Amino acid sequence: MAAAARGRGGVWRRAWQRAVACNTRGGAVPAAKSGLAPWIPVVGLEIHAQISSNSKLFSGSQVQFAAPPNSLVSFFDASLPGTLPVLNRRCVEAAVMTGLALNCSINKKSLFDRKHYFYADLPAGYQITQQRVPIAVNGSLSYSLCIDNKMSQMVTKTVRIKQIQLEQDSGKSLHDDTRSQTLVDLNRAGVGLMEVVMEPDLCCGEEAAAAVRELQLILQTLGSSQAVMAEGQLRVDANVSVHQPGELYGVRTEVKNINSLRFLAKAVDYEIQRQIEELENGGTILNETRAFDSKLGCTLPMRDKEGKQDYRFMPEPNLPPLILYDAKSLPANMNHQQVVNIDWIHERLPDLPSVKRAKLVEWYGILPEHSFTLLRSGSRVRAVAPARLLVSRNVNVPTAGDTLSSLYVMKALDVLCLENEDGLTEFFENVVKQTQMKPKRVIGWILNDLLSYLKQHSLTVKESPVSSFLLADLLNLLEKKEISSTAAKQVLAELWKGEGKTPLEIVKEKKLVLIQDQKELEQICQAVIDGRENEVIAIKAGNRKVLNKLIGLVQRETQGRSNPVLVKQLLEKKLLE
Repeated sequence: MAAAARGRGGVWRRAWQRAVACNTRGGAVPAAKSGLAPWIPVVGLEIHAQISSNSKLFSGSQVQFAAPPNSLVSFFDASLPGTLPVLNRRCVEAAVMTGLALNCSINKKSLFDRKHYFYADLPAGYQITQQRVPIAVNGSLSYSLCIDNKMSQMVTKTVRIKQIQLEQDSGKSLHDDTRSQTLVDLNRAGVGLMEVVMEPDLCCGEEAAAAVRELQLILQTLGSSQAVMAEGQLRVDANVSVHQPGELYGVRTEVKNINSLRFLAKAVDYEIQRQIEELENGGTILNETRAFDSKLGCTLPMRDKEGKQDYRFMPEPNLPPLILYDAKSLPANMNHQQVVNIDWIHERLPDLPSVKRAKLVEWYGILPEHSFTLLRSGSRVRAVAPARLLVSRNVNVPTAGDTLSSLYVMKALDVLCLENEDGLTEFFENVVKQTQMKPKRVIGWILNDLLSYLKQHSLTVKESPVSSFLLADLLNLLEKKEISSTAAKQVLAELWKGEGKTPLEIVKEKKLVLIQDQKELEQICQAVIDGRENEVIAIKAGNRKVLNKLIGLVQRETQGRSNPVLVKQLLEKKLLE
């Protein structure tokens, strides 16, 4: 098995050498063998996003990552007889908000179903989901893709959203190979999920990763999901097939539970090339479920799907239809706290990432690619302490006409507490407000200098020892020409130590103030010229690039306290006039 896996790893390496072509360059992958038509890859995604909520979808159990095993399990989560589901209002609102942000049509009446299958970590033997009539349908997601990995060359693409449905998560099985046993943790059982089903409009791993990245940003902006892939809050299943032009779609395979954008891109591209090689060698593609092994860099078979599994879908008998309202359909005498109003949610949608990027470019004159970098490290939303009980857990169910389905039992105790963490965008805007430097120059300091420090020390923007105020203070000194850019970098390095000093204090302590005496600077320039005869001859012969070397030498002599522009002017005056 291991040898076979290593063999498939070789296929993976060859796949990368051939470089999968994306739709940006025509949509087809060249055939591995000459004389064959190019292959057209087809990729569709199913994304499970954990809803940001303090309690589960149908119970009051707390949601908390890395809690002790089986410490957050209610009687309903454990599927004890006689327990009934109580729908979480917050989860419904999050799904509606996400649907609206993805340009979906919100179904005012959606239904819950039971999907039967038997796993050790699924106590009830079924999952409550929305198979027949989901909460949102027919949307779209626009995302941007770099051409040839160049941020300056980007193309916008769109993938259709088939549906968004509410459903429960399962528990977690932990396999202990040393003891040959499997342990079950039900903390995750019943946690609210949104399943976002994308149409097969993608063609390669790069597109898949870009689409999921944009979706992740949207979810985090909305606060409907924290979407931290490392914590399993955003998991992707990729359906991959290949076919030749003019033919029907090929047999697809499903790569399950990918929890990294990098792994998603690799898994999709590997699977495309694996299928092409299999078909060109006379083999057939099995309709199977596969897993991506990040260490081997290849997908491995998990189980076949040739015999279609009968999930025995049936209506959920313990939940009436989910009824939503808009401003027109909301009855005048209805208690607004007992219903979900689609228009009310729509009016309160925040600016989505695409809108924020456009505003950053318009307001500050920065490059579009810089706006993408800012937002990729932007605001995050995190859940804090569990919310207090705001209203009674069991809300009376009003009826319309003679049916119970006009509303649904909704639990309103769960209101998510949100805390906006300052991201790179907010940091940039705060610096711009406090400095005299133009935004185009500020962005360079943040993306090139501050961001490199943050990555080097694995810190978030909020954890940075250099606040927006301190950086603005430093850039003001640079803008007023009190220090050089070289000295400014030295000050930033000192600020990073977090010793509580201001930029001005560091400048005075390190004696980094620019030399204002032009005569003193002329003497230093002359001394450098006198000691570099070969460079002087080269400059006078027309090699102006050598001048930069002399400027650097003057900077070194002055320990960064000279203005490079003024130094250049003085050297040119002495050498070229």
